[in-house]
Amino acid sequence: MGGVFGVAKRGNCAYDLFFGTDYHSHLGTYRGGMTVYSEGRFLRAIHGIQNSPFRTKFERDVEDLTGPMGIGSISDTAPQPLTVRSHLGTYAVATVGRINNADEIIRKCFQNSFAQFSEMGNGKLNPTELVAALVGSQATLAEGIRYAQEHIEGSMTMLVLTPDGIYAARDNVGRTSLVLGEKEDGYCVASESFSYLNLGYRDVRELGPAEVVLITPEGIEEVLPPKEDMKICSFLWTYYGYPTTCYEGVNVEQMRYESGQLLASHDCVQPDMVAGIPDSGTAYAIGYANASGIPFARPFIKYTPTWPRSFMPQKQDLRNLIAHMKLIPVEGLIRGKKLLLIDDSIVRGTQMRETTEFLYESGAKEVHVRSACPPILYGCKYLSFSRSTSDLELIARKLIAQKEGDVSEKVLREYAEPDSARHAELTEQVCAELHFTSLRYHRLDDLQASVGIDPCKMCTYCWNGKE
Repeated sequence: MGGVFGVAKRGNCAYDLFFGTDYHSHLGTYRGGMTVYSEGRFLRAIHGIQNSPFRTKFERDVEDLTGPMGIGSISDTAPQPLTVRSHLGTYAVATVGRINNADEIIRKCFQNSFAQFSEMGNGKLNPTELVAALVGSQATLAEGIRYAQEHIEGSMTMLVLTPDGIYAARDNVGRTSLVLGEKEDGYCVASESFSYLNLGYRDVRELGPAEVVLITPEGIEEVLPPKEDMKICSFLWTYYGYPTTCYEGVNVEQMRYESGQLLASHDCVQPDMVAGIPDSGTAYAIGYANASGIPFARPFIKYTPTWPRSFMPQKQDLRNLIAHMKLIPVEGLIRGKKLLLIDDSIVRGTQMRETTEFLYESGAKEVHVRSACPPILYGCKYLSFSRSTSDLELIARKLIAQKEGDVSEKVLREYAEPDSARHAELTEQVCAELHFTSLRYHRLDDLQASVGIDPCKMCTYCWNGKE
């Protein structure tokens, strides 16, 4: 996915930018970057973070990146921020999102004006470069940002660093978050609301869908007003968000506690203990344990110093191996025990199958699994939370295809309905395929209730296909 952070202050912004960007490291594992504007120059550093944390790669750059304004990025897709020169001047761009109609946009760029784009190592175009071209195609930066928002199919939140300030723009329907902070000597903008608290900033507000503001060391000016329609990604609470983050005023950790409580309210199994698949499943398990009275325990411990995120490697088989290597069993809490595990989601199912087998090998008597979200039936086309290249890589969708062949949207939505016979059959199929003792998925209406905002403002496409 990715995250962005920006600072405009009276004085040197480098350390605020460094630590604020670092606090977004849980959102991406491919590239990190920072760009600072100082006395007519754009100073930039970009490093790969696949094998080393952001902090260790950039701590030597901080001394050189001095200036009053800067933007940073954690990316799962491409190197950024990018610095470009256009008829609007020179500016740097950092983005979070996905462009589904890139080929169409590139054709229009070639038709309307002279344009050229640099290929990355994988033969694809850097989507941030394409965004920069769209921004630079209009008469003003503000018009260019709105043009990009409205012509990109998918999702695109961006920061644009100019000599006059930082333009911060949330994507067209607010699928990702962008929040403002302030302190005595400046202002910041961030994907994650907790990222600036230890830097002394106070919450100002969250930008609305498609809203654009200009941030300078002296203040925040609204450039373009927000739109009404919102479709914020529900997976921000379910998986991506750090526990201390708030989206639309709703804290991630609190949402997960309440989800766990609702999961328990529909359950009747009596395991010896409840455990979360660390890290994101832990809060759900605590909520479940508190509501059910079943003890919370940690029958395996995650070894984080080497591999903080299981999806870090690009290859799926290596990610699966690392996911297995990270979990160290506590045999005394496993052997002869009936365990109930809660994970944030079941995507392909490979890691959960291996985790279950590893627990049986360690002596577990039963392994019950609860998913903190409904079955994932559609690959995300807005934020690419999953690396799946086909819907048929999703365990639930694969098993439906094996049973039904080609299916209509109507049939898929029957599988998504939690009270339907097809949903019950699918749950049994996934349970058998992954060798669980039992399986239950979270209900979508309970998930939405745990968040607590208007369900119409939440994107639930991956679960029910509704945009």
